Amino acid sequence: MANHKSALKRIRSNEKRRVLNKYQHKTTRNAIKAIRLATVKAEAAAKLPTVISMIDKLAKKNIIHANKASNLKSKLTKLVASL
Repeated sequence: MANHKSALKRIRSNEKRRVLNKYQHKTTRNAIKAIRLATVKAEAAAKLPTVISMIDKLAKKNIIHANKASNLKSKLTKLVASL
């Protein structure tokens, strides 16, 4: 266990950050899944901009790698276009 006051604060803040990152990542994954399961093009196309925005935010905060974000956006866009 940490002995310094700053180390204890760092443990608390890391835990808060971890929980928030986990929530945002899981929410984005669920949104991606909803687009992949969509069968109506209009419905999927309406969701696409918000999901792309979510993916960009994850990449900006280094929750996911920038290349992974780019690959996800590309695949989702192709999928929606093919519906």
